[in-house]
Amino acid sequence: MNLCGIDEAGRGPIAGPMTVAGVLFKSKVDGLNDSKKLTEKKREALFELIKENSYYHIVFTDAATIDEKGLSACIKHSILEIMENIEAQNYLMDGNTAFGISNLTFKIKADATVPEVSAASILAKVSRDRYMCQLAPKYPDYNFEKHKGYGTKAHIEAIKEHGYSDIHRRSFKLKALEDLNQSSLF
Repeated sequence: MNLCGIDEAGRGPIAGPMTVAGVLFKSKVDGLNDSKKLTEKKREALFELIKENSYYHIVFTDAATIDEKGLSACIKHSILEIMENIEAQNYLMDGNTAFGISNLTFKIKADATVPEVSAASILAKVSRDRYMCQLAPKYPDYNFEKHKGYGTKAHIEAIKEHGYSDIHRRSFKLKALEDLNQSSLF
């Protein structure tokens, strides 16, 4: 079966982009699993193997676009871009929705059970993590290299102290930042 697996990383962070990756294997890659279940070292090693052994496409969506269009619309746009760039007989997305795309199927936990989706999960996560580490020196007050933009206690404290940066998602409302959300800091 000619299958393109699709998965995203960065749906939940309060800063940085979301990445969606699609993978169609040219040859088998061993050791795959949901990216969240692998160590960073293992993900990094598999990242190169996956790229060498597949047709792949990775889409980044910045925080401002997520704020403007919403997560679902951004994911749908990313999936459609992947489908335009990877020709496959079947497309399978990790999760519980096809985002209204007629030739897309979905499966919960596909990132742990379908190799193509596991590979997409790894490409999306490693790409996003690397990007956040590259951005970190430009935003030293936030320590993005440590938490990659997720809503950790340290990250929330940094936002309280320094306000939002231009890569923060202002549409994401956290109870811990309620006072800040109502202020003029953004």
